[in-house]
Amino acid sequence: MNKINSLKKKKFHFLFLRLRGTFLVSFCLIFIYLSLPEELGAIDSIIGEDLFKKHCASCHINGGNIIRRSKNLKLSSLKRNGIDNPKDIAKIARQGLGIMSGYEDQLGDNGDQLVANWVWKQAQRAWVQE
Repeated sequence: MNKINSLKKKKFHFLFLRLRGTFLVSFCLIFIYLSLPEELGAIDSIIGEDLFKKHCASCHINGGNIIRRSKNLKLSSLKRNGIDNPKDIAKIARQGLGIMSGYEDQLGDNGDQLVANWVWKQAQRAWVQE
């Protein structure tokens, strides 16, 4: 009888350790999954900022416009010109508008969207750097 109880205890202990390990692995995977979008967003923001500095900042210093002051990237100006979301900014970055040429080739795949998201975020913050 003691031998049977001992085997049951060992089996229960093994099962408990296995479940605990499975729980810990599951918890870690869920934690990583929930953390990824924010981390990827940070990477996208850095890429968007770099693309802006490389291709846009020479005319749009701190969200301004050295050529046409009324066509700056400040939130009030964007809204006044009918640009009220990142998709509109991406379209302009890609295709151009007025005297501004499009930068589709220079920005590469999805670069227009990365720049647009970064510009929109800066406009929301009044171009104040953290």
